[in-house]
Amino acid sequence: MLFNSWEFVLFFGTVTVLYSVLPYNRRTHLLLLASYLFYMAWRYEFALLMLFTTVINFYAGKRISLSHSKTEKKKWLVLAVLFSLAPLLYFKYVDFFIVNYNGIMKLMGMEGKYCLLNLILPVGISFFTFQSLSYSFDIYTGRTKIEKNFVKFATFVAFFPQLIAGPIERSSNLLCQFRERHRFKFQNFMDGTKLFIWGLFKKVVIADRLSLYVDRIYEAPELYSGTTLALATIFFAFQIYCDFSGYSDMAIGTAKILGFRLMQNFNLPYFSSSIADFWKRWHISLSSWFRDYLYLPLGGSRVAYQRWVLNIFVVFLVSGFWHGANWTFIIWGGLHALFYLLENFGDRLLAFFSWNALKKRKAYKLFKITSVFILVCFAWIYFRAHSITDAFLISRKIIFDWGSTLYRGFSNTTFVLSLFLMLFLIIVQVLQHYRIMSLYFSKPKTHSVAQFLWFICLMLGISLFGTGSDAFIYFQF
Repeated sequence: MLFNSWEFVLFFGTVTVLYSVLPYNRRTHLLLLASYLFYMAWRYEFALLMLFTTVINFYAGKRISLSHSKTEKKKWLVLAVLFSLAPLLYFKYVDFFIVNYNGIMKLMGMEGKYCLLNLILPVGISFFTFQSLSYSFDIYTGRTKIEKNFVKFATFVAFFPQLIAGPIERSSNLLCQFRERHRFKFQNFMDGTKLFIWGLFKKVVIADRLSLYVDRIYEAPELYSGTTLALATIFFAFQIYCDFSGYSDMAIGTAKILGFRLMQNFNLPYFSSSIADFWKRWHISLSSWFRDYLYLPLGGSRVAYQRWVLNIFVVFLVSGFWHGANWTFIIWGGLHALFYLLENFGDRLLAFFSWNALKKRKAYKLFKITSVFILVCFAWIYFRAHSITDAFLISRKIIFDWGSTLYRGFSNTTFVLSLFLMLFLIIVQVLQHYRIMSLYFSKPKTHSVAQFLWFICLMLGISLFGTGSDAFIYFQF
């Protein structure tokens, strides 16, 4: 059941009405039932995996809370991690390990005897696994209090607006909201609906339109020039942003209508002036998850420089591997680690030569924003390419094969429309950056009439230029 479908509109409308009229002590039960029905619309049997992960972390959280020694607490935390990650590792990575094991055996002159399992990846498994695990980590560190009500905890793990692709919520933000008494508020309805429409526009008008060009080029990169491949990569940068941030906007919007506050997951990431800044703005819930539960436990920056470098590589490589069971994703993560470290080295050089005043100049900041965007786009090649061979080919052609004919897609009209939509998004984001237009639930500087006309235009755009009901990119992660 996709957000960009009439089935979801009917489903969500029914849930909203029932949630508003039911007694307070029955509303969480409704949300739990609705969340499992929402998940089972894909494959009903995989709901058992989510229930398994939920039970494991609920029980482990209790045992951690009741344990009196640190050793005992750590034992239960380790068990929670192992049992939670086991299904994720099995369904998502077992074929990756089989392929690489067979490859190593072949290099050693032996025959790899294991066949691929070709398992179906349960949708959203990475997201609900990380969300439930965050509760056990937070109980262990004392960041949150134990939840004694299993229904509330299970609803926190399965909450349907953000179940499939985030944001990956923390118990300290979302779980406590299931204890609140939400009343239907017209302002929440309007704010949530506006954000949902903007997210829907980004998905079905911009992302899906750009995907028509990107998919064709990346399917056979050997047929196209470096100029075409470079444009396809830039298109993909905006496609994945509009696709994923569009889902996040719709998730946050639907939750807002019900009265729930989900965390902001994107904050104009292509306005970042550094790689570090980019990861504070892109997929914020995931990057903060790795910071809190991997980077800081490894020692963060409070260690020797060599160990800090290792920590950075570990976090980015794990982040890459989280995104997919392919070496291309691992290289993507490694590239970001390398960019991050080179950037840190550059800042040290500026400080050494007392050139920090350069950072305050607008031209330097514009140069940094442009440079970061180029580096991020280069890394996106490895994220999008089907194989390392394809990624190397695309990189080589972009660098050495400029000046060849630019492929314009299925038609000049579609090509020009794609360029226009990309430019349109950039203009909107500039206006959001200066708070002239609303970013999430910030109050814009424009008149209410202009805001109304804006959303009428968005709905017309969805009706006229929407391309269909393609699944969201991050569903595969």
